[in-house]
Amino acid sequence: MNRRTIALISSAGIAVAGAATGLTIWLSQPSYDDIVTGCQKALAAQSKAGGKGKPSACNDVKEDDFSALALANAFDNLPQKDQDTLDYFDDGTINDSIGGDTP
Repeated sequence: MNRRTIALISSAGIAVAGAATGLTIWLSQPSYDDIVTGCQKALAAQSKAGGKGKPSACNDVKEDDFSALALANAFDNLPQKDQDTLDYFDDGTINDSIGGDTP
C-alpha cells in the first residue's frame, strides 16, 4: 500500500469515529420535553418546601413555558375551594364569584 491509501483509510476511520462519538453525545442529551418535566417536578418540590424563585432545573426552559408552568403550579397548590371560584351563567357570562367564597 502506498502512503496516500494509508492516509485515506486513517482519515476515514477518524471521521467515522468522530461521527459516532458526536452522535452518541447528541443522543444522550435530554429532550425539551424531558427538561420541562424536570422543571415541573422541581417547581412542585420547591413549592412544598416553601422556596421561591426559579429552580435551576428550569434554566433551559423557554421563558413563556416557564411562566405557564409556574402559573399552573401555583394554581394546583391552591385549596380546592379557591380553585372552584368561577361560576358561569347559562349564557356564558361569569357571575360575581371571582375572589369571593362559594358555598
